[in-house]
Order: sequence, then C-alpha cells, then structure tokens
Amino acid sequence: MRKFVNLFFVVPIAIVMILLSVANRHWVTFSLDPLNTEAPAFSISLPFFVFIFATLMIGALIGACLTWFSQGKHRKALREQSYETNRLRREHEKDNTVENKQAHEIAPGLPLISNN
Repeated sequence: MRKFVNLFFVVPIAIVMILLSVANRHWVTFSLDPLNTEAPAFSISLPFFVFIFATLMIGALIGACLTWFSQGKHRKALREQSYETNRLRREHEKDNTVENKQAHEIAPGLPLISNN
C-alpha cells in the first residue's frame, strides 16, 4: 500500500514541485514596507519558488489547525463516551463479581445445582 501511495501521489507531487522550482528560480524581493519602496525597513530577497512553497506550507498548516479546532466537539463527545463506557464496564464487572460471590455463598459445602 505504501508503494502505491508513493508511486501515484508523492512522485507526481515531487515532479511538479521540481518543475515549479526550476521555472520560478528568479530572485524576488519581499517587502513589508508599502510606503518606502526604494529602501524598505524590512525586506528579504529569495527565489520566487521559496515564497510559493512557504505559502503552500502555511496554508496547509492553517487548514490543518482549522480542521482540528472544528472537530473538537466530536473528539470531546468520543472522550465522554469512552469514559462512560469504561465506568459502565467497571460497574458491570463489579456487579458480576458480587453476584458470583453470593451464588457461591448460598450453600458453601454443597455443589451448585444448575437448571439445565
């Protein structure tokens, strides 16, 4: 299964990323100072594909965070159901052990008679 995923998904994505890197390798200056274009207070010059990949990674990270936060109510419900299930299981086991002890204590020296 892992080979299938690598062959049909990862390899084409890697090829596209390499092609984007080669096609967009010219240098671009990124500036956060819109008022002073000649000598901005903060600017960085990198190949354009670095900005493309950084934008894609930041977008994926933001999407993952939003998905994680929006599914919080479902995780909470599952957690509460798990706690309730474990509590009921412990009560059931406790009741069964009490019933078994009571059944054996009716006539301690005599064998139990089944209804079968």
